[in-house]
Amino acid sequence: MESVFRFLALILGLCIIVGTSLSVFTSLVVPRVTSSRVMRNIARVLGGTSRRILPRLPSYEMRDRLMAFTGPLAMILLFVSWLILLVIGFGFVMWWASGLDFGNTMAIAGSSVFTLGIATGRDPGAETLEIVAAGVGLMVVALEIAYLPALYNAFAARETEVTLLATRSGTPAWGPEILARHFMLENTVELPPLYADWERWAASVSESHTNYPALIWFRSPVETRSWLLSLVAMMDSAALYHAVSPAQTPHQARLCLSMGTNCLRSMARALRIPHDADPLPTAGIRLTKEEFEDGYRRLVDVEFPVERDLDESWRHFQGWRINYESIVDELTALILPPPAPWFLVQPIMGKAEFPDLKFRTPDHPEGIQFDGSKRIFNTPSPRESNNS
Repeated sequence: MESVFRFLALILGLCIIVGTSLSVFTSLVVPRVTSSRVMRNIARVLGGTSRRILPRLPSYEMRDRLMAFTGPLAMILLFVSWLILLVIGFGFVMWWASGLDFGNTMAIAGSSVFTLGIATGRDPGAETLEIVAAGVGLMVVALEIAYLPALYNAFAARETEVTLLATRSGTPAWGPEILARHFMLENTVELPPLYADWERWAASVSESHTNYPALIWFRSPVETRSWLLSLVAMMDSAALYHAVSPAQTPHQARLCLSMGTNCLRSMARALRIPHDADPLPTAGIRLTKEEFEDGYRRLVDVEFPVERDLDESWRHFQGWRINYESIVDELTALILPPPAPWFLVQPIMGKAEFPDLKFRTPDHPEGIQFDGSKRIFNTPSPRESNNS
C-alpha cells in the first residue's frame, strides 16, 4: 500500500509543479490577457474578509486604508503561495524517489526550493531532484523580484493621469463635471487633447492591468481618487457629450469612449467577469433617469450648449453607457472604489458626494460659485464643494 501511495504522490506532485510553473509563467512572463487562478481566489478571499470588517470601522478614511492593503497583500500572498506549492509538489515527488519518510522529504524540498542547502538526501535520484527544485525555486524568486519594479512603474504611470484629472473633474471624479468645468472656464478647446490623452491611458492600462491583474486592486494614494472613477468619468463625459450635443462633440471623445470600453472588457476577460460584447442600445441600464437628470441639469446650469432635451439625451446616453456599465458595476463590487455619483451604491463605503467648483478669495472668503455666465457670491452650495 505504501508503494501505491508513493506513486499517487508522484502523480500529484508532478501536477502541482506543472500547474504552479504555468501559473508563474502566464502571470509574470507571457504578455497576454491572462490571470492566475490562485491570484483571483486570493483576491476574492481578501475582498470578502475586508467586506466583513469594513462596516465595523468608524470612518471612510479607515475603510479606505484597510482596502489599500488588499492589492499589495494579495500580491505577496500570491508569491508565497507559489513557493509553498512548489515545496509541496517537489516534496511529493521526492517522497516517491527517496524512500525517506514524508516529513524529511518535505524538509529537503523546502531547503532546495529556497536554495538553503540545510537538508539533503543521500539517494542519487533525490539529489537530482534537489538540484531541479533549487533551479526552479531560484527562477521563481528572480521573476518575482523583477515583477515588482514593473508593477510599480505601471502603477505610477496610471496614477499620474488620475492626479491630473482631479482639477478638471472634481473629487470624486464625475463625467458631467468635466464638461461643466471646461465650459465655465472657457477652455473647451482643451477637451480634444484630454480625450486623446485618456485614449492612450486606457490602452496602456489595458495592457498593464491584464498582464498584472494585482494592479486592479491597487488604490490611489489619495482616498477620494480612483483609477476606475477617473476612467468612467472620462467615458461618461464623452457619452454625455455625444448624447446632448452630437454636432459639437470632438471625434477624440468617440475614440476615448471606444478605447475605454475595450480596456474594461479586457479586464473583464482577465477576471472572468461575464459581459455582453454586443449589447442592444435599447436594453436599458442600471443608472436611473433621475440620476442622469442631475448631470444634465449640471450642464444646463452653466449654460452648456445642449442640442437635445432631457428625454432625447437620456435615450441616447443609455445607448452609449450600456456598453460598459455592467463591467463597471462588477469591478465596483470587487475593488470597492470611493463612493461617487452614477456608480453602484456600496453602503459600507459611504454616501456619494457631488463635486462642485467654487473659488475662494480674500474679498469673498465664502467662495465664488459659478452659475452659467454669472458669478454668485456667498451662496451656499447644496453639494460638497472643493477648494480651488
